[in-house]
Amino acid sequence: MRVQIRVQRMARIYALSLLMAGCAIAQTGGSSNAAVPKGAEVQPRADLPHADLLHADLQRAAEAMHKGELASAAEALRQALAIDPHSLVALNNLGIVLSREGKPAEAIPLYEEALKVRPNDAATERNLAIAYFKAQRYAPAWHLLGPLATQFPTDFQILDLSGLSLFALDRYAEAAAYLERANQAQPADLETLDMLGKAYLRMKDYKALTGVFARIMQVNPNSASAHFMMANADDEMSQRPEAIKEYQAAEAADPNFMGVHSGLGFEYWRQGDDDLAEKEFRAELQRFPSDPVAHCILGQILLAKSEPEAAEPHFRAALAVNPRYTEALFFLGKAELALKHPQAAADALRKAIQIDPNYFQAHYVLGTALRQLGQTAEATKEQQLSVDIQEKARIEEIKRNESR
Repeated sequence: MRVQIRVQRMARIYALSLLMAGCAIAQTGGSSNAAVPKGAEVQPRADLPHADLLHADLQRAAEAMHKGELASAAEALRQALAIDPHSLVALNNLGIVLSREGKPAEAIPLYEEALKVRPNDAATERNLAIAYFKAQRYAPAWHLLGPLATQFPTDFQILDLSGLSLFALDRYAEAAAYLERANQAQPADLETLDMLGKAYLRMKDYKALTGVFARIMQVNPNSASAHFMMANADDEMSQRPEAIKEYQAAEAADPNFMGVHSGLGFEYWRQGDDDLAEKEFRAELQRFPSDPVAHCILGQILLAKSEPEAAEPHFRAALAVNPRYTEALFFLGKAELALKHPQAAADALRKAIQIDPNYFQAHYVLGTALRQLGQTAEATKEQQLSVDIQEKARIEEIKRNESR
């Protein structure tokens, strides 16, 4: 899977990379990761032709970076690289500027070139890891971050990015270990705790998740994200009253939190409170009108209320977002049947079956649509196929139980 990193987190990653690399890295002497203070002189290599021009370009770039004038900084750094293509300062800082401009993929080759100039430079490796991460290239990011985490065992940013990269690679247990270390470095960082909780949720380690939830509550008792995460855990554990309580707490903390109305609506829907569920799904769609699940379930609620005309647009809205949403295709077929549109129903149901040939409910309803179209033989075939699929599944389940 690919983890969704929040905008705030990405902004902070940039800020830390810029702080770490500074406006320039000294090319002659000094630590490779020492930041040059604002206004400090950047000394070019004296043996280069036009060294004075190189110095001026680097100085101009440093000042522009401090002012946030990224286009001017990039121009000055490219001019510096035209004079000295191997300038560690210019390569790193142009990479930082491009990453800040939302172009991490363009920053990567600059950092890679900088590592050819100074192999194993920790500052450049960190910048490259950040660029890989921001470009969603999590495997090479982790390849760099692992050794850096050994070299800098208490560095919050490295530990945090290590955990996030491993999470994105579906390596949740390893991700949790690094995020725990990041939390030790900065116990009050809510985003790290949030991702740590999500890692435990993916692992279905509900005891550890409960512990993370308690830590978040100590920092921010009104964390919508934490209540939402705990509600998901309660739902997975079939503790629906507790799930409803946590969804309600998340909704109270932030009524605009993505998924909170859908989550609460889903719990109401499963316990048969269709009116309450409808209210919540409508609230979700008012805030996030492209949510395919909210559209699909709201459509099912309306269909159950014998309102196929109102339901049908919701199924189509869900399919506009995800054309392979088999459940939306199935219920669109049922809605079209209720509207006395058997051909449209058959078209939708055939699409569902093409995606999932074992969708026995779709085969059965397709039989009904075909019967209305006068295709009796095909209708009988589809409905018999529905019975056969169910019987095959029943026999396989018996065999599985006997082999245990």
